[in-house]
Amino acid sequence: MKRAAFDWIKPGAKGLPPGRWFVEYFTPGELHAHKALEVLETSNTAFQQATLLRTHTFGKVLVLDGETQSSQYDEAFYHESLVCPALLAHPRPRRALILGGGEGATARELLNDRGMGQVVMADIDYNILRFAREHLGDWHRGAFADPRLRLLAQDARKLVENTRLKFDLIYSDLPSPIEGGPAFSLYTVEFFRRLKKTLAPGGVFTIQAGPGTPLQFDLHPAIFNTLKKVFRFTGSYSTFIPSFDMPWTFIYCTDSPALAPERLKAAALDGAAKARLKRRLRYSDGRTITGAFVLPKYYRDRIKASRAVITEARPMFFSTSHH
Repeated sequence: MKRAAFDWIKPGAKGLPPGRWFVEYFTPGELHAHKALEVLETSNTAFQQATLLRTHTFGKVLVLDGETQSSQYDEAFYHESLVCPALLAHPRPRRALILGGGEGATARELLNDRGMGQVVMADIDYNILRFAREHLGDWHRGAFADPRLRLLAQDARKLVENTRLKFDLIYSDLPSPIEGGPAFSLYTVEFFRRLKKTLAPGGVFTIQAGPGTPLQFDLHPAIFNTLKKVFRFTGSYSTFIPSFDMPWTFIYCTDSPALAPERLKAAALDGAAKARLKRRLRYSDGRTITGAFVLPKYYRDRIKASRAVITEARPMFFSTSHH
């Protein structure tokens, strides 16, 4: 695979120790730097630039368009947090849909359930899927070769609009809604209403919903308000991701009273994990999951105060990077 230039590595300069550093600028006054030991692979696609770095602290790190996507060290913190609340809450999930999820780790967590019959994964970027299959074995751990995975290199929106399948679980593991990017229309109330029609009765939809830091907490309340117009029960939860250097948020949605976030019980989630999962979880258990839904008062107040709703006529654009 042809290597492309990677220009987010800054040589040691004033204010940085010696060496080469991958620098992310979160806000105009805040940055986070990883010591970069080696650029392992890079690939320019029609949609984004993917780079795999070897870093001093977090091992291999996948970088998309200059932003940390996930690291070898703590990707399970993110992927288990995205997948496991809905997976373990649902009494008998048989078919799941992933929007995005290019690394293959979200599929890996779903395929860990012995009863899962089919996982459909739709990612618009064929070259990212090829990159992941070839270079991100530490993430997917063979998920791409599992016969239960149906991998589609296509626009997730078109799949949702055209499929006749019904899914017990749906996950949005898409990039942030960046202006000019392929994902921003998949955060609108119109899209969520269409997506809900593909959920089977008693199904659960979960979405990654942006940073949980006070400095960047506009996207999450907007997504939450938008989803509340579509689903009867919605719950925000968050997980601190060390390689992101911030908490990351998710939103869990269902129309089933029995699966409402406030009805989740740690003991029942632990029982489901013990009965159904082939591999023990590294980060999550019942206590971790139920605790993640207890947001601090500050964030609950911010969500309550927000009136933003994302529509096709009024989309929302967001990026964690200010390089």
